[in-house]
Amino acid sequence: MNNISFPRLGLSFDINPVAIKLPYFGGVHWYGVIIAAGIILALCYCVRVAQREGVPSDNVYDTLIYSLPVAIVCARLYYVIFSWEKYKDSLLDILKIWEGGLAIYGGIIGAIIAGVTYFKIKKLGILKMCDICCLGLIIGQIVGRWGNFVNAEAFGGYCGHIWGMSINGGMSVHPAFLYESLWNLIGFIILSRLHKKRPFYGFTFFSYLTWYGTGRFFIEGLRTDSLYIGPLRVSQIVALLCVITGITVLSYLSAKNKTKK
Repeated sequence: MNNISFPRLGLSFDINPVAIKLPYFGGVHWYGVIIAAGIILALCYCVRVAQREGVPSDNVYDTLIYSLPVAIVCARLYYVIFSWEKYKDSLLDILKIWEGGLAIYGGIIGAIIAGVTYFKIKKLGILKMCDICCLGLIIGQIVGRWGNFVNAEAFGGYCGHIWGMSINGGMSVHPAFLYESLWNLIGFIILSRLHKKRPFYGFTFFSYLTWYGTGRFFIEGLRTDSLYIGPLRVSQIVALLCVITGITVLSYLSAKNKTKK
């Protein structure tokens, strides 16, 4: 049981990370329930957008079926690679995914690789499908970050603002999970509106990379649980690469679109 409070706002929550206790298996954790809810909401929204754009729903369902397992494996591998000291003497612990240790960037990379591979095999419009699917991806991130809340994790250093969060009576810290969830919510609202009138395929996806990378770069700087390569935070490096890639490709596609006109 964790006590998570926002003292200056007068809010306090006693949260048990386990939603349902089960014999032998420990139980169903709220983190998993929240992630599942995010996936379902993302799928429903993507199906709706796909139907509006003349894309069969089966293509969206298949994308999830193929991408989800790859995303989970890559999220785990990403975490293990950059936490190798923790696992090098006990390789079997790598398989203990139920003990935590999934990195969102690894999941995103895995999902993109699996999705693009599926689109190519099925001869679907890769950029068009990426535009549709990234809207679902950001929904999953909005909801999924609340799994960090119930687990009392993904927080930052000392926070002297009114929204400062305290865990089990500790000092006031930045609720980094909340920052990222709200940043993604704003991004979803903007991208979902721009998507309807996007000037070219790929606009929504690479705008998503740019938006998410920008927010994650600064939010990651607040966190106390970052993965590192030497003195550098891995997620900030990846976030910067996302922003550079997003802006570069958007500029290229924009110029290409103007040339066609």
